[in-house]
Amino acid sequence: MATLTFMTHTLFDHGASEQLAKVLGQHGIRRPLLCTDPGLAELGMVAELVGRLGNDCATTIFDRTPANPTEAAVKAATDLYRQAECDGVVAFGGGSSMDLAKAVALAVTHDGDLLGYTAGLGGTAKIGPVAPLVAIPTTAGTGSEVSSGAVIIMDNGEKLILASRHLVPRTAICDPALTAGLPPLLTAATGMDAMTHCIEALLSPQVNPPAEAVACDGIERGIREAHLIRAVRDGSDRDARWHMMMAAAEGAMAFSKGLGAVHSMSHACGADQTLRLHHGTLNAVLLPTVLDFNRDHVGEKYARLNGALGADVDADPAEFIRGFNADLGLPPNLSAMGIHSDSIPALAEHAAKDVCTFTNPRPCSRANYEELFAVALRA
Repeated sequence: MATLTFMTHTLFDHGASEQLAKVLGQHGIRRPLLCTDPGLAELGMVAELVGRLGNDCATTIFDRTPANPTEAAVKAATDLYRQAECDGVVAFGGGSSMDLAKAVALAVTHDGDLLGYTAGLGGTAKIGPVAPLVAIPTTAGTGSEVSSGAVIIMDNGEKLILASRHLVPRTAICDPALTAGLPPLLTAATGMDAMTHCIEALLSPQVNPPAEAVACDGIERGIREAHLIRAVRDGSDRDARWHMMMAAAEGAMAFSKGLGAVHSMSHACGADQTLRLHHGTLNAVLLPTVLDFNRDHVGEKYARLNGALGADVDADPAEFIRGFNADLGLPPNLSAMGIHSDSIPALAEHAAKDVCTFTNPRPCSRANYEELFAVALRA
């Protein structure tokens, strides 16, 4: 039986963030906790956003979101929410801030440790309504503003998924103008995060033709129509920024049918808090290796993928992505990102337990993951 799920109400265009006060009023939020990161605070973007709210809102700011959000950071933000007697959450930033905000919205309305609510431990069924949440992305990659999931590094060191329809923000405010200041490498990395979401969703064996159509449209926007390359080369290209933010949202809409081994491996690598690796960069680097691995288990989908990429119908999509990554200036392999072979056993164990493994086109065991990590180290 097919399950078709698309998510939230979204305001989308240059300048959409100017509607924040109106949106908060619609949801009855008067004392929001704004979850963001130190970089946006230092750039003055947080102050500018809060300034638009005037005296209508008593905003409390949590600006200590780590690059990969942790359970400890969620606890700190949750404590601040309660101390300030907040009545809703605003996520402002990239995927990390949005995931942290979702976890806070969950934590302030549910008892017990976050670990018990993770998808791998059957926690999805335990999640009920959460605090009102509005999401404003400042990168075009994760699509967390329209998705039902959040990824958090738990106190036990594992990077795990919280997933529930209750975690979908009540409103997403997608303002491509907020991404104009992203530097080229971060634009490339977040853009490939979106492309990986689209590609893995397309290849997932779950039945959801509408999600596959959305995935193909996202790939076409980002790669065939060259909007990602354009945004990397000229961050002020408003049209390219608009299309990449749309592609990011489409990636998250599409992965309602599942992701795959790329994300399982990325989650394992991203759990290392000493390296602090960027999720989108990891996805880009790992994608060709997993495309090679899945080659004989996707039926005719590689031909469809090549069409969306703008490649010849019989082209090798793994080689196409390797070349595209190089054009974007992204690392060639995991070794270049600081990962070493002695980490492979632990990484493979983590990846094999990740829930994204179960929707990979080809079954992937711990032994398979050890082989994949070994290839990705030197690819």
